Amino acid sequence: MARLSGLMLTLLLIVGATGLLSAPAIAIDTIESSALERGEQIFNSNCAACHMGGGNVIRANRTLKISDLNDHVEAYSSSPLEALEHEIEDGLNAMPSYADKLSEEEIMAVATYVEQRAELGWSRR
Repeated sequence: MARLSGLMLTLLLIVGATGLLSAPAIAIDTIESSALERGEQIFNSNCAACHMGGGNVIRANRTLKISDLNDHVEAYSSSPLEALEHEIEDGLNAMPSYADKLSEEEIMAVATYVEQRAELGWSRR
């Protein structure tokens, strides 16, 4: 349940930052879908070359699959979503930092997308 709350909070932050909260009665499903679509676009433009299908072409043991993400999340004193945001923002090992390339909202969107795909399994759509 904490994961869902973190995901919803992130989505609301993205929506608030984009000004969509002022639109009348937008359904949460529409907001979630829009944020995930944006995250997918950012992922495909910036991350897919190394992380296609949740894999990792540089370090095979550091995939974006849920089991590998969970193995490394303990290094952070935050939620799994925040851990993803930190790694995207700061970079780690061979992965470059995206702090100067992506806005905070874009980082949150791609982290949300990665977490959702990891939970669902990258091969399933």
